[in-house]
Amino acid sequence: MSRWEPNARGRLEQAALELYTERGFDQTTVAEIAARAGLTERTFFRYFADKREVLFWGQSALLELFVRAVAEAPDSAAPIEAVGAALDAVCGLFEGRHEHARHRQAVIAANAGLQERELIKLATLASTTTDALRRRGVPDPAASLTAQAGIAVFKVAFERWIDDAEDRDLSQLMRESLDELKAVTAAE
Repeated sequence: MSRWEPNARGRLEQAALELYTERGFDQTTVAEIAARAGLTERTFFRYFADKREVLFWGQSALLELFVRAVAEAPDSAAPIEAVGAALDAVCGLFEGRHEHARHRQAVIAANAGLQERELIKLATLASTTTDALRRRGVPDPAASLTAQAGIAVFKVAFERWIDDAEDRDLSQLMRESLDELKAVTAAE
């Protein structure tokens, strides 16, 4: 086996995505993923706790970046502007990963258990964003409402990006979606 080649995590991730797409998530084993990547099962478990985590391993980086961006937004920023700064910041995590994200979402959409895991990820993101807003002095329910709205913007923009035949920039779609939210909630 060529286990000493670089980028074992990336190779495992690519192999898993290919197999999940070809065979389905439930029909794919860790042994098959490792073999496709030219690695051992032991190497797989150095990087991932289980085969679901191949799809969700970046969650902690997303959470950290989101919270940091909210915290570092100017003191004068309104809560929704702080969340907007976080939305802009996380777009960098997805640069160059459009096709990967499309395939990942297709695998998740085809499996109820993975859909549940994705919803848990979004709920965790909303909860940590609420806490970050509270630390900025935003009281409840404004902190919760703003965080939930921000995660809805993230979800809608991400889905638009995945489905976008024009291959527009994710940050552009995030800004458009946030502007749309502001427009529909503006007092007339």
